[in-house]
Amino acid sequence: MTVDLHDFVATVEDYPEPGVSFRDISPLMGDGVAYKQAVDAIADFTKNLNVDLIAGPESRGFIVGSPLAYAMNIGFVPARKGGKLPREAVSASYTLEYGGVNELEIHKDAIKPGQRVLIVDDLLATGGTINATREIIEKLGGIVAGVAFIIELESLQGREKIMEAGEVPFLALMEY
Repeated sequence: MTVDLHDFVATVEDYPEPGVSFRDISPLMGDGVAYKQAVDAIADFTKNLNVDLIAGPESRGFIVGSPLAYAMNIGFVPARKGGKLPREAVSASYTLEYGGVNELEIHKDAIKPGQRVLIVDDLLATGGTINATREIIEKLGGIVAGVAFIIELESLQGREKIMEAGEVPFLALMEY
């Protein structure tokens, strides 16, 4: 059974500021068929990438990354907001979409040198969290094998910002 994932995108006009449309895939979580289809599509994308590990930035990356890692029978590494991890961590900062700076961190021992990591998230906006996650992976000696998203907000040019840091295989299941 194939579903149109576009049917599961919630849109809020003029949020977080006038003229901006916020989009979310939260309704996708309530439909097991749509959710499985999204995870399966990303897993299919990874078949020739020799991925050893999945990384997801912040909590929103978990909703895609954890089930994908389970489906692929590999590990999942969270990139958490600064100060959230209990052990020694490596960090990188990023600019928030609407001003300000934040920080992500990954446990120092979570990624081994040479491991191939796929970064996944639900939504690609400006690419800030992805580039911070990528920076941490590379500091730890890992290799970014690719990036994958359910939704890409093309107008915010996140893909271009990710590619400025170096070409990687890329998947966006939906573009707006």
